[in-house]
Amino acid sequence: MNHGRIRDPKQSAAISQTAIVNHSLILSFEMSLHKKNVVIVGGSFAGLSAAHYFLRHILPSLPYKDNYHVNIVDTSKDFMFRFAATRAVASAKLMQTSNFFFPIADAFLQYNPKSYTFVHAKAISVDTVTRTITFEHGVSGLESQKLSYDALVIATGTRTPSPMLSLQSTREGVDDALKENHKRLQYARTILVAGGGPTGVETAGELGEHLNGRTYWFLSKLQNPRTKITLLSGGKKILPRLRPTIAKQAEKYLAQVGVEVIHGIRVDSYKENDDGTTTALLDNGEALTTDIYIPAAGVEPNTEWLPQALLNERGYIKTNKVTLRVDEAGPRVYALGDVGSYTHGGVLDIYDAVPVALANMKRDLLAATISENAIPEGKDLLYRPNLTETQIVPIGRSKGVGAFRGWRLPSLVVWFIKGRKYMTDTVAVEIHSGSKWDKERTWNATDAA
Repeated sequence: MNHGRIRDPKQSAAISQTAIVNHSLILSFEMSLHKKNVVIVGGSFAGLSAAHYFLRHILPSLPYKDNYHVNIVDTSKDFMFRFAATRAVASAKLMQTSNFFFPIADAFLQYNPKSYTFVHAKAISVDTVTRTITFEHGVSGLESQKLSYDALVIATGTRTPSPMLSLQSTREGVDDALKENHKRLQYARTILVAGGGPTGVETAGELGEHLNGRTYWFLSKLQNPRTKITLLSGGKKILPRLRPTIAKQAEKYLAQVGVEVIHGIRVDSYKENDDGTTTALLDNGEALTTDIYIPAAGVEPNTEWLPQALLNERGYIKTNKVTLRVDEAGPRVYALGDVGSYTHGGVLDIYDAVPVALANMKRDLLAATISENAIPEGKDLLYRPNLTETQIVPIGRSKGVGAFRGWRLPSLVVWFIKGRKYMTDTVAVEIHSGSKWDKERTWNATDAA
């Protein structure tokens, strides 16, 4: 099996389309052979990682491995490395979408085509009794199709309120939203960004430096900016996961590119006006009209297609916080990534969770070779979140703040790690290609219980 570097995604669009179509055409054939289907719903950070880890490390270790077939289901043909979208909001010249969209089909060309299928489709329901997924097909034109599963990983992630900042359905939707924003930026004199987390801070910082430039290093604030940019933190400070001194430094960097930060106010609702402006209704009773409004606060889990019984009050999948199984969905069902109730979010958390969930899946699949409801022998592997202070936030093209595993990072280090290219040439590549998972995680006695 070749685990080497995959083809450049920009040079393989035609191969991508061929792979999608060919794999879709053999889907019904694979099902007719009664393969043991491992279904992974979601082709983003967690879903891609789970598929790569299974194909590299779990599948080769299973008895009768040729009986298993991995099905990766996603409504988009492309993996969006959405961290980079905050720079793309400001200008296509600074960050083109071709730099952070990667064809999902290309990620798996390195594997035996008989072992997997990429299903370009939208999952619309799951039946935990019959253990089937129903989806609307995106390639063949079929209205709907069912796929049975022996093991199921739900990794459908979350979406942002703004269509510029995450996939709502397809890459084209993101492209269209960004192009429209770029047109409006040419004439905008006021911009309102709602949200004091990393997405809001990065978006405001990128817009500020692109539109207003940056003041001299010895000045604390940019005077008379070309575009008035306001960031509503919605709380007592921005970047709530970082210590107050780091958040204060972030505010200083924002002020240097003409961004005013206002605390303690949230947007309750907003309406688009006939003249192209937007009026935001604030929770203090005021109304604020702006040329461009960018909602960057909070996310919604992509779980509308799942039974309500599997979801908590916020719409996230009720996940066993140590085994990462979805216990109420029956045997061999797992949740990974932001869609699960267990996680505090982030790529590093996915890196910690994937090996645990897949190792437990391996144990469950081995037990199922004896009987459908057999209990695995030995101990489960346990997920233990790393809750140390970790967040890296560029502010414009040359500054930034952050911490890693509790250590505060200098601005230059933030720029080097993330601010240069938003990790499109590092983390994005290792997730898409699977190179992050070249080695299987090793376990010791303290990892199990």
